[in-house]
Amino acid sequence: MATPKNSDSLDWIARIARVAPGLGSLLRYERSSAPHDFVAGLSVAAVALPVGVAYAELAGFNPVVGLYSSILPLFAYAIFGTSRQLIVGPDAATCALVTAAVAPLAAGNQATYESLSMTLAFLAGLFCIAASFVKLGALADFLSKPILVGFLNGIALSIILGQIGKVFGYPISAGGIIPRLAEFVSKLGLTHVPTLAVGVGTFVILLLTPRIFKRVPAALVAMILAAIAVRLLGLEQQGVKIVGDVPAGLPPIRFPRFSLDLIPTILGDAAGLALVSFSSMMLTSRSFASKNRYDVDADREFAALGAANIASAFSQGFAVSGADSRTAMNDATGGRTQAAGIVAASTVAVVLLFLTGPLRYVPIPALGAVLVMAGLSLVNLEGLKTIYRIERREFALSIIATLGVVAIGAIHAILFVVALATLRFVRLVARPKVEILGQVQGLPGLHSVERHPGAATIPGLLVLRFNAPIVFFNAPYFKRELLAAVQAAGPSLRWVVLDMLPITVIDATGLQVAQEIAEELEGRGALLVAAGRQTEWRLWAETRRFEDQFHKAKTYPTLRAAIKTFLASTVAGNGTPRDCGQE
Repeated sequence: MATPKNSDSLDWIARIARVAPGLGSLLRYERSSAPHDFVAGLSVAAVALPVGVAYAELAGFNPVVGLYSSILPLFAYAIFGTSRQLIVGPDAATCALVTAAVAPLAAGNQATYESLSMTLAFLAGLFCIAASFVKLGALADFLSKPILVGFLNGIALSIILGQIGKVFGYPISAGGIIPRLAEFVSKLGLTHVPTLAVGVGTFVILLLTPRIFKRVPAALVAMILAAIAVRLLGLEQQGVKIVGDVPAGLPPIRFPRFSLDLIPTILGDAAGLALVSFSSMMLTSRSFASKNRYDVDADREFAALGAANIASAFSQGFAVSGADSRTAMNDATGGRTQAAGIVAASTVAVVLLFLTGPLRYVPIPALGAVLVMAGLSLVNLEGLKTIYRIERREFALSIIATLGVVAIGAIHAILFVVALATLRFVRLVARPKVEILGQVQGLPGLHSVERHPGAATIPGLLVLRFNAPIVFFNAPYFKRELLAAVQAAGPSLRWVVLDMLPITVIDATGLQVAQEIAEELEGRGALLVAAGRQTEWRLWAETRRFEDQFHKAKTYPTLRAAIKTFLASTVAGNGTPRDCGQE
């Protein structure tokens, strides 16, 4: 009787896994993974503590809010996520987006700022969950690598110039990257030397620690040493600003309060935030899944990110995403399952309950230095160089993304660049390459006569390849290009063979245009022939009751079959048909 019980248990777990993949994995947890996940979880917490405090500072919150955002979201992702290594939490790009979206609406009111941030996280979470239900996980592929590289380069510049004033000890109030840079330079004379010394010392520690202690979190070491310096040297009395008292305990339950007139604006910001944070998270998630040889489900990842953001909102936190540095730490220290995230979240909760006292001595310039280093880590000049070598237009798109962040802000920039990418995609499909095919001596098959000037065409036959589906926005272009090729072929033309392999779809407009072309060719004494996808188009015609039209049309399974038929019907001077070779 033991076997059915085990079978019932497995079926029950499988049903849970369909809704909560991470929980399904945890229910099948192997004890041999426990030591690895425990060590990895502690290591992740060691990074999450200082980084959470720093990112809360970046987003304009009390440092404790960064810790709130590092607990429940990790539990939520561990239950619903499909990545074994991914750690969610505050990250530089998401914090910058939150600030860009909320700060203008809050107008300096901290209570409104916090309420709007919670609402933004909640709405972004709802958008993510809704997107998962309608299978929009493919959006992870829509923000192309050039767009993300350019966007993150712009975010990096924004973060660096937003924090560098804290390192030098004077405020920078200007908005936009260029005005901030100008204000920073103009105020260099106001530099506070003790503050700058703490900031520079933190930079040195951040640079040296990874070289000396490869597995020790550099940010944690830097924060501890900076806090000790503040306490022992009395730097607070010398004007060095510190974090101050951090309230102990778990976050209180509090509902957001703000004018409902702001909802339409924040809805748009939430949608942009959901798209960007999901795309960024999927890059990290897929990278580590590939490294560890397993797959992640994009649609379920969308839902998991949504659950994490809603959990953050309920715990008085702000929007979260996949965290590169903490995920890398998890992987490097041997994390095998989502249990590592649970250990990390539990550790942060313990610190929040019992060990917040030492956090008060963490100096603000040290936090600024950590964030500047985080900003520098987002700069990807090598990726930009590679994009330039591959495709100049993609490089231009990446630069536009960077300049867009500089000129109009992060949220508007990403929406603008996505619109540009969409227009470019439509242009590629609307104006695809049209190729006339011929034979090349020594090469099997048919090849573009444009790329092979020595290619030979068959008299009376035009073989044409249209490299896209034929749909409403490119059908007129298809007709124009095909008839231009027919005109150039001259009066001796008898067959036009259309290679159907690249034509995956023909909509109603495309089909009507194809019929118009066939009629026009018939008036010239020529025939339109389709080669390839014969079975697919026959089934399509049968399901739509176009069998008669299909059987009237000239169709062949391959280009080779079509050409052989043409040659068989056109006897050469010596009375024998010519062979065209392989397709």
